[in-house]
Amino acid sequence: MTEDAGPVALTDDVAELAPITAMLSSRLMVLANLLKRGAIIRYKRLVGLSSVEFGLVASLGRRPPMSVARLADAVGMDKGQISRALAGLVSRKLVARSGNPRDNREVLVCLTRAGLAAHDAIVAGAQERMERLLEGLSEREVAMLLDHIDRLTVKAEAMLAAERELD
Repeated sequence: MTEDAGPVALTDDVAELAPITAMLSSRLMVLANLLKRGAIIRYKRLVGLSSVEFGLVASLGRRPPMSVARLADAVGMDKGQISRALAGLVSRKLVARSGNPRDNREVLVCLTRAGLAAHDAIVAGAQERMERLLEGLSEREVAMLLDHIDRLTVKAEAMLAAERELD
């Protein structure tokens, strides 16, 4: 939609929804929640990971070891919740912990070989799910969709920052 475009005409189906559920943000949340629920079921079945655990394994990926604080920032969760999930991953030998040689107060975490195998299964599953989701869209439509999502994300980040300033 361009800046000078008028109101968007709603289809009959959308017009029947409660006003807030017809909004773009609500519809995106429904889509995101459906995708997340499907991912949780898949990764529990494939690699035995909970939603928090598969998020951690995906975030750790094939990166150098990182601190628990940095991991918490990356996934947007508090360190306590991360620490509990990491304890389970360590006990199942998917994640290794070590002290930071530059700061002995800090713990670094990284995936083990088994963790990397779980990560690779998650990536392959995510790729397959993405292909199924975007099936029927042209390359141009996918590129436009991703561009729009990126632009909306930048605006949403700015809106969040503005709300935090008012809080």
